Amino acid sequence: MNLKDVIKNGATVVDVRTALEFLMGHAEGSVNIPLNELEASLPQLKSLHKPLVLCCASGGRSGQACSYLTSLGLDCLDAGSWLNVNGAIIN
Repeated sequence: MNLKDVIKNGATVVDVRTALEFLMGHAEGSVNIPLNELEASLPQLKSLHKPLVLCCASGGRSGQACSYLTSLGLDCLDAGSWLNVNGAIIN
């Protein structure tokens, strides 16, 4: 299943960039939970509709987040840049 289909089927997009980066631009409908706040936000993350589609600026932080959350048993997909996600939503 491609990224567009995953999002269309109800996945939650989680942007792990800082709040300032998120304010400067983000994928429509995405939730901002910065990478350094993931552990403290686990209850919120566990309550979101799965899979979680993780994104950031270039894919580094979303990859780290995906590895961490997957190790805890959460269903995640690393989408890389938020621009990839935005493109999947728009097209």
